[in-house]
Amino acid sequence: MSRDQQGTPHLLREINERRLLEYLWYDGSASRAQLARTTGLSKPTVSQALAHLEQARLVRPVGQVGSGGRTATLYEPDPTAGYVIGVDIGRSWIRIAIANLNGTIIERRNMRNHERNASGLVDLTAQLINSAMVAARLTRAQITHTVIGCPGIFDPHSGHLILAPNLPGGEQDTFIDKLQAEFGPHLMIENDINLAVLGEHTYGCGKEIETLAFLSVGTGIGMGIIINGRLYRGAHGAGGEIGFLPFNLEEPLRGPAIPTTPLLHAVTANSELPEVSNVKPGQRGKLEEAAAADGIVRIALAHGMRAPLSAKRIFDAARDGDPLARTVIEREGQLLAHAIASITAILDPQLIVLGGGIGLNIDLLLGPIERSLHTITPLRAPRIMASELEVDATLLGAITTALEAARQHIFQNYIGSCNEIETD
Repeated sequence: MSRDQQGTPHLLREINERRLLEYLWYDGSASRAQLARTTGLSKPTVSQALAHLEQARLVRPVGQVGSGGRTATLYEPDPTAGYVIGVDIGRSWIRIAIANLNGTIIERRNMRNHERNASGLVDLTAQLINSAMVAARLTRAQITHTVIGCPGIFDPHSGHLILAPNLPGGEQDTFIDKLQAEFGPHLMIENDINLAVLGEHTYGCGKEIETLAFLSVGTGIGMGIIINGRLYRGAHGAGGEIGFLPFNLEEPLRGPAIPTTPLLHAVTANSELPEVSNVKPGQRGKLEEAAAADGIVRIALAHGMRAPLSAKRIFDAARDGDPLARTVIEREGQLLAHAIASITAILDPQLIVLGGGIGLNIDLLLGPIERSLHTITPLRAPRIMASELEVDATLLGAITTALEAARQHIFQNYIGSCNEIETD
């Protein structure tokens, strides 16, 4: 018998068991008969595969279903076969959650982030994770995978985080090294808005949407992209870095007329874009400078609103009917409409989800955005909705990503142990 023929039964067993396990992971509990009908496998094959998986503690029986004297055993993935950690490190908050292998969150922690250096960020994150693990009665050995979301792009060549001006300490050379030393080899670092779009696609208003964009507007501006149901990162991981969209804001934005002042013109207009070689680490993009939180405050001050100001205070004043605040929000809507028009021309998404501390104010922003879109593009605008997950979008995206990696890792370990036993 050839080596290929010897390997065939092992390969078929692996394929069949993976098919059953993935069905249970993504579709919930099922009986042998249901699994046979769904997968096309014979009932004896299903029974044998379930027996192997149950023995390995990857699945477990969870009860009976049926009536009239005929019952069937239901099986589900064993949720204790592994655990994952999702982390959202933002400028203002750090959020962490621990989930079992079925995706149920069993512990979570939220804490204000006042740290401004790499050591402080890592120490605070570790403190929150350790607190949650103690409460869940887990050890580090039981954690299969950890995913951390933060602003910027992880550059695997340098091992550093780049384009992260909104995370103090994030671009320091030691930040990634300290994270990897603290959380070990089964750690993934991903852009926070990439995770947000995955979270929205899995749990929020983006479910069953094949092409969508998550536009986050807050301290910074970023975008996560799903194309044909899959996350799109681009050739160098910079797909969605829309904050660097090179708007020429010297010309007035088209839309309802807004009074301008010399100061307003000064803080929003710049006729010369820097050459790539002149863009320094930590420098913000043109769209982000104009439309993120600091830009809104600058425009509000230019219109005569009194300090101290924050983006939240401006939106609150607009809800209370303040005419100056409403003018500022109209301008913000026009800026975002230009970004959305660009997104539409390139991606033609079914849905654009607005998130972030500013983007979630869709009750005030949607009108100005839609009015401006009608004047600047003939293209059919996508649906625009606020994030259903709100501040948890990145965290739930991290859990989703960690579950994918953990399930594959656990199954491959199981197959490896089976092969070792059969070889012996």
